[in-house]
Amino acid sequence: MLAKETKIYLAGHRGLVGSAIMKKLQAEGYTNLVVRTHQELDLGRQADVEAFFAQEKPEAVILAAAKVGGIGANSTYPADFIYENLAIAMNVIHSAYRFGVKKLINLGSSCIYPKLAPQPLKEEYLLTGPLEVTNEAYAVAKIAAIRLCKHYNEQYGTNFLSAMPTNLYGPGDNYDLNNSHVLPAMIRKFHEAKVNNTTVTLWGDGTPLREFLYSEDLADAIVYLLANKDYKDVGELINVGSGKEVSIKELAHLVAQTVGYTGDVNWDTSKPNGTPRKLMDSSRLFALGWRLKINLDLGVKRAYEDFLSNWKDKK
Repeated sequence: MLAKETKIYLAGHRGLVGSAIMKKLQAEGYTNLVVRTHQELDLGRQADVEAFFAQEKPEAVILAAAKVGGIGANSTYPADFIYENLAIAMNVIHSAYRFGVKKLINLGSSCIYPKLAPQPLKEEYLLTGPLEVTNEAYAVAKIAAIRLCKHYNEQYGTNFLSAMPTNLYGPGDNYDLNNSHVLPAMIRKFHEAKVNNTTVTLWGDGTPLREFLYSEDLADAIVYLLANKDYKDVGELINVGSGKEVSIKELAHLVAQTVGYTGDVNWDTSKPNGTPRKLMDSSRLFALGWRLKINLDLGVKRAYEDFLSNWKDKK
């Protein structure tokens, strides 16, 4: 167990993931939390990161900071994505080793797995085939971070864990239709169609299957691992998902129902469906005793409430 007074550095505390983890840590009674904004600490600058660790000497680290973006951004700026994410991982993980951090959790992404890996995605499928080209740069940086943790554990006896979340949604999500993910994009589209009395057009035919996890459930899993499990329990990496999948058409029906939209939904089959199925195998995490608390129906309801409170009037 992790003492409540343990000094914990949460890197990336203002994003969708980081803000949920921050909220969970505070709710669980952890009182010695250290955070820095990007303006206060650029994790891409090695000397600055080392000076921060030397001064603060955190006992535990959660690495949720990353440069992220959609397919367009990943395809347009691959050098930025691989360089910045490699730099963040190298600087934070190496400093954690140098300055005696007792435990670190490195957050990755499901995009680390090969494009054509069998479903559901198991941890052992890492590096068994080619990656999806559109986000290869980001994925390579995340894989490097996983291997950094693994090799520091092997060589130096550190206790660094890597957790791979599935598709996330929740409070503080991005609802910008130019670069948001499918679920928040649907929430905005259906809401605006209801308000403006228009129809909704969605890409593909609605048959692809996807898995979603509410950000607060991810935070619960991360804090559970931080407090209760070590590298020897987890292995090189561990998936964090819901274990449930839903078709895009079923998701659209749920969002429409939640928003109160009763108009037509048009499926533009000239647009791509994307990968037919993408489900992560989280049985290893479930076997360790963790269970999610927020199902998709409740999560979408809460996400829509967040949209109404924090986004709908933004232009």
